[in-house]
Amino acid sequence: MKTALSIDIGGTSTKLAMVDSQYKIVENHRLNTKVCKNEADFFEVLFHAIMPLLQAYPETQGIGIGAPSCRADAIVGATNLPFSERVEIVKILETKYALSTFLIKDGSTAALGEGLFGLAKGMRNYIVLTLGTGLGCGIVLNNEIVRGSNGQAGELGHAVIKENGRVCKCGKKGCLETYVSATGIKRTVFQLMADMQLESSLRTISFAKLTSKAIFEAAKQGDALALAAFEYTAKILGRKIAELGMTFEPEGVILAGGLASAKDVLLRPTIAQMERDLLPAFRNQIKVVTSLLDTNEAALLGAASLVFNNIKANNPLYSHS
Repeated sequence: MKTALSIDIGGTSTKLAMVDSQYKIVENHRLNTKVCKNEADFFEVLFHAIMPLLQAYPETQGIGIGAPSCRADAIVGATNLPFSERVEIVKILETKYALSTFLIKDGSTAALGEGLFGLAKGMRNYIVLTLGTGLGCGIVLNNEIVRGSNGQAGELGHAVIKENGRVCKCGKKGCLETYVSATGIKRTVFQLMADMQLESSLRTISFAKLTSKAIFEAAKQGDALALAAFEYTAKILGRKIAELGMTFEPEGVILAGGLASAKDVLLRPTIAQMERDLLPAFRNQIKVVTSLLDTNEAALLGAASLVFNNIKANNPLYSHS
């Protein structure tokens, strides 16, 4: 059975999957990225997980990787990963395993997966926003992933949306992902706790233990503080989507990742804000939805497609029409 090894590297966890040529995930694993203090720790854990997979699937055709802050064949300046400034991950894996390895931004792998198997199937122009530890973005125009000059196009999470705003791990202040992400909404909850006298079950949870899922569950129960946090987040997200909509005129915007699992609690106010901020000619034209694929499935399938389509076309930036 021909397979591809897919790797989705995230700030909280790293996911691995063996994907067959029919794009079925036949085995998958999750590694804790946060326990790694540096890239040496990370690769030790990664290699330990990869070896039995390659032994079990000897017809593996290659490795596809989605990761934040990519350019060409390296991860550069990834603020949510325990890496030094530049990690030549493609060279490292090709040297160790003698398998062709392909690397693109995590938002782009998610966009490929959504275009092949998700709600973007049949769309020629769409955007995927991954709302996890940070905020990733994949842009598809005329059926092609937008990579830019060095593979870094779509670094939306570090667009400054508030002057002298929240401190970001990248060193800047006011980056979008410090407001719109799983970690961003946690910060919003604690900001609102200080600014508003709203009773909430969330007040009994420490910052370290609070999760975006807990905030969502509280919102579903009508918790005023949790609902206010989602409204605040949605206002910022809706405005940014309106900006993207008027810049690229996509058919749709798909929200994926942990924060997007809140679905309508996030989606309804986001769409309302987007429509308010769009020019009249753009209103009611852009479909904004939450992914129906498993949180990590789109990225893993997209990473596998880099392998299989490179074999077919000798070009990892294929058109998936």
